[in-house]
Amino acid sequence: MAADIVQCDHCGQKNRVPAAASGSPRCGRCHRPLPWIVDVDDNTFAEVAEAASIPVLVDFWAPWCGPCRMVTPVLEQLARELAGQFKLVKVNVDTAPRVGARFTVQAVPTLLVMSRGQVTIRQAGAPTGGALRDWVKRAITAAAATPTTPTEAVADIGP
Repeated sequence: MAADIVQCDHCGQKNRVPAAASGSPRCGRCHRPLPWIVDVDDNTFAEVAEAASIPVLVDFWAPWCGPCRMVTPVLEQLARELAGQFKLVKVNVDTAPRVGARFTVQAVPTLLVMSRGQVTIRQAGAPTGGALRDWVKRAITAAAATPTTPTEAVADIGP
């Protein structure tokens, strides 16, 4: 699996960030956390999202979806602001239909947060910018505190 080149917002260093790795990426020069944004397909989802050691925000989207195009920049900005706290995994439902079917995605955008391979929180639809930011922050905080047993892990927090 190829690595992306991510420029550090703090010092400007260009860093190679793999799609799947333990921990979370840090800048090679200043050691600050880097945003972790990865596009996946049916074949790479498990390795990239389920095996992650930090919370994963999965964005199910489609290129023809207007609300998806409004959500994407907000999620990517949050990935930069909250670098090191979560991994943003983007799933195009047109090119990864098995992943969408596995999670019963019936509308896009659909967001889920996973912790240790288990879905902890789910949101269908596109909240507005401020509500989306608040939802992501609450969801990531809740996922980081999620117990390891799957039966205890599922939560539903509103927008």
